[in-house]
Amino acid sequence: MIPTAPFRFLVNRHHGTPGVVVLPDGGFRRAKEEISSWPGYAPTPLVDLPDAAAAARVGSVHYKDEGGRFGLGSFKALGGAFAVMRLLQAELARRGVANAATAAELMEGKHKDATRSVTVCCATDGNHGRSVAWGAQRFGAACVIFVHEHVSQGRRDAIAKWGAEIRVVPGNYDDAVREAQKQAEANKWFVVSDTSYAGYTEVPRDVMQGYRVMAEEAADQIGQAPTHVFIQGGVGGVAAAVSVQMRARFGGSVKVVVVEPDKAACLLASAEAGQPTTVPGDLDTLMAGLACGEPSLLAWQELERGAFAFMAVPDETAVESMKALAARKPAVVAGESAVAGLAALLLAAREPFARAALGLDESSRVLLFGTEGATDVEVYTKLVGHAPSSP
Repeated sequence: MIPTAPFRFLVNRHHGTPGVVVLPDGGFRRAKEEISSWPGYAPTPLVDLPDAAAAARVGSVHYKDEGGRFGLGSFKALGGAFAVMRLLQAELARRGVANAATAAELMEGKHKDATRSVTVCCATDGNHGRSVAWGAQRFGAACVIFVHEHVSQGRRDAIAKWGAEIRVVPGNYDDAVREAQKQAEANKWFVVSDTSYAGYTEVPRDVMQGYRVMAEEAADQIGQAPTHVFIQGGVGGVAAAVSVQMRARFGGSVKVVVVEPDKAACLLASAEAGQPTTVPGDLDTLMAGLACGEPSLLAWQELERGAFAFMAVPDETAVESMKALAARKPAVVAGESAVAGLAALLLAAREPFARAALGLDESSRVLLFGTEGATDVEVYTKLVGHAPSSP
């Protein structure tokens, strides 16, 4: 399905060692109950990819297609908006406005005089900012989103659509994270970030609990337990959420492989170093949602022992994977950050060492997470060669 290309591969020597509980099950149950009650909620489809299974010489490949999630185009709709709601509930209780405000009350505007005085903010490559902006509009808060200079205009416009103020920061994603934190402290805003660091973990924990809903849906849909999961990296939040949920549902038998762009592989670098490690530079990968140079602290606490292996793949394999999915019948529309897992599977499956190390064979059942659709139509069209709605 895609041509051979060089990739980096590392089996995690700490896989399976005991560690801290990053995402308590009680928090997940609360997230699942809440998010599944929201207007517009529906499980996203799990698509069978027999051509990918044949190409990889495995038993089956299933792809969780997040392109339709709440009309926002990505799985991140599950995390940022949920965290905004949780933050507003806590702030209303702290101010003595409402001790247990519900999502329905917030959406109805029952406490709008108080929520309008709350400003949430974050840094984003696109999808998380869209979720936070959508959540802020839905639940009644003001919103400021920081994007780095390389975020496409289409993605900026998609965020602004939900009423957020957009501020552009020179540099890369990590520079935008630092600027968001700086401005939040100066203006008494509330950061709703999908990355965590020392002293800032509770909001990102809520974000990750929201992501677990996607993995729970996939576990319900797939029937027989997967043997392998290939999941995108970034700062590690979604990979960690998927790792936790696979273990919660299927025990420790599922091999989770974390996949990153080779130009922004901070998780693989961390695994090599045995500690969280920052990747410097401009992180110039077309997989925009994965262009992250610093791992999330919470995510790393899970992945340092939950991930079976780490991979880093070149950009061209993402483009070829997008084209392959677009060419199938019916087509699957996958954004450039959605397909790293598919690319990694196809590369690893035909490289003898990686195939043997992962234990891939004709009985393997592989689960992939297509984390976004065409979140920037212009970029998608340029990469694939036709618009997402075209045959």
